[in-house]
Amino acid sequence: MGAGVMKRGGGGGRRRRGSRGKAAVMSEINVTPFVDVMLVLLIIFMVAAPLLTVGVPLELPKTAAKAVPTEQEEPLTISVQADGTISIQNTPIAEGELIAKLQAIAAERQDDKLFLRADGAIPYERVVQVMGALNNGGFSNITLVTDGGGPSMNGAGQNGG
Repeated sequence: MGAGVMKRGGGGGRRRRGSRGKAAVMSEINVTPFVDVMLVLLIIFMVAAPLLTVGVPLELPKTAAKAVPTEQEEPLTISVQADGTISIQNTPIAEGELIAKLQAIAAERQDDKLFLRADGAIPYERVVQVMGALNNGGFSNITLVTDGGGPSMNGAGQNGG
């Protein structure tokens, strides 16, 4: 009961023509280059993903709220800067054109979800006015965007002493 190794083409049997010196064809897939390419792509996307966020610079208020889960469709983001400028994604827009633009966008989107980013320095009244315009534009599912790590109502936040 011993295991042995058979040599190909050796021994006293018939010889095959043309097989001298040729290696057998390898039929397995070499996975190493595939893994290398996937790791490079992973690193590229990890570096590029933070750069794809909406680029209007704001000082968002801090809250203890949890993050909103992501959606399949790219979220529509409205930003209100400290000087009162309103932007849809990265494009500034005049106040008079806001509702008409939103209605046109709402007609083409499946989801009525919208993210509202407002600078913490602007009055609450202005935020509510913009929210009313967003509602008139066809968006009733409005999420206010804030920065995490702020004070909570139970005093357990950074500034909640």
